[in-house]
Amino acid sequence: MTAQSAQRGDLVTVIGLEVHVQLETETKIFCGCPTEQSDDPNDTVCPVCLGLPGALPVVNEAAVEAAVKIGKAIDATIPTETRFHRKNYFYPDLPKNFQITQYDDPICQSGELEVSVEGERRTIEIERAHLEEDPGSLQHVGGGGGIDSAEYTLIDYNRAGTPLMEIVTAPDFRGPDEVRAFLAELEEVLEYLGVFDAERDGSLRVDANLSIISTDEADEDGQIGTDALESANRTEVKNISSHKGAQKALAYEETRQKNAIRRGRVVEQETRHWDESRGITVSMRSKEAEKDYRYFEEADLPPLRVAHWKDEIDIPELPRARRERFRAEYDLGEEAASKLTSTKQVADFYEDLASEFDPDLAATWVADEVLGELNYRDMEITDLEGRLDEISRLVELVATDEITAKNAKEVVLRTMLDEGDGPDAIVDAEGLGKTGADEVERAVTAAVEENPDAVADYRDGDDGAINYLVGQVMQATGGSADPGSVNQLLRAELDE
Repeated sequence: MTAQSAQRGDLVTVIGLEVHVQLETETKIFCGCPTEQSDDPNDTVCPVCLGLPGALPVVNEAAVEAAVKIGKAIDATIPTETRFHRKNYFYPDLPKNFQITQYDDPICQSGELEVSVEGERRTIEIERAHLEEDPGSLQHVGGGGGIDSAEYTLIDYNRAGTPLMEIVTAPDFRGPDEVRAFLAELEEVLEYLGVFDAERDGSLRVDANLSIISTDEADEDGQIGTDALESANRTEVKNISSHKGAQKALAYEETRQKNAIRRGRVVEQETRHWDESRGITVSMRSKEAEKDYRYFEEADLPPLRVAHWKDEIDIPELPRARRERFRAEYDLGEEAASKLTSTKQVADFYEDLASEFDPDLAATWVADEVLGELNYRDMEITDLEGRLDEISRLVELVATDEITAKNAKEVVLRTMLDEGDGPDAIVDAEGLGKTGADEVERAVTAAVEENPDAVADYRDGDDGAINYLVGQVMQATGGSADPGSVNQLLRAELDE
């Protein structure tokens, strides 16, 4: 009984991924054209990436080095010898009608990546990761811009030849939420390695294979055998370009297939396109089998022998290991450690601050104040490149009690981000230096004398009345007094 004919019992979702990652190199994988994106279509091309007759490819060493780094990060085997193949298919974004890729000897084999899903750790098997060239890009025009409704399609070959790493997982996912968690973890790892730029358009694209299988075909441990997987009609969903998009596309496809099965319909084995604007998948074509690509060895490129690079190339501490170290070394909670290791730049900045100031103060400022304000403005830590010393100075002003934390956050930091001024200039311009002790004491005395009703309420047991009096003092000092100190001074005077 196949999954498609199952009419009883629960249904299990089985998902495997093919993640295409653009590698950050200055030039393309087989030619010297720049990978920097151009606003002019078909501008950064040459005979090699256009597939013109007689043009010969030459392997980009930086792309191979990036592949080895990825292999090391996912604990993959790098074979003694790996080679390139031609994958033959006819599509307008592939000018020479074949793609240079790797087939039965990929550069990375049998790796894994650990992810957390709702607090539970899971290890996802990575069957292979191989190098290949990116095809060009298509722009569908008119008719709503959908692949199935466009009036015509434009082709831009600037992207053709950009180095790609295709990372292929085992069918280890049991739901769209697990896929999203995996993609987030993978992107963090790639960013830490310095081989990937998430801001680049099209830098990460996902093809997902989804099958629905009856629980009757799973063993006692919930594992699903090869026979069951092969008998289930697999649907490939293409054109997914984000973590959130993957979750939405697969949730839609999961529901579509389960509804079809429960109504007694056959789920066709096909390739479907994720139309993000409409939030649906649409049929593109019947799914190709491996034999349809007619792989054969690329005669113009010699084999690669780079297994020894795994020992010679260093990679940084990866995000999961850094999170665990932060929790142990700085006594951080899980949420704070996760925020502080979200990117390598954030983690490096936190460690720089924690080496100068109290780690808890540094964590509060980086994880809550700075990242919170950046997120509100749709900015990243990289947008502060060259200004992180100004943030350090702001934290120093707070740590040395030169300004209040409230003013530092609500006035100085926000003005720094919005207007570009430095912290000292803002403090001077706004008169935010902390008020002297004598002035604060005078303001406390005045607040007590001028607000007899609040004083009476406090002495009658209404502890909340103290907040009103604190507010009066803060107003009198222009917000430059420390609220905690004001609270203590008021209580001392009222409790006499």
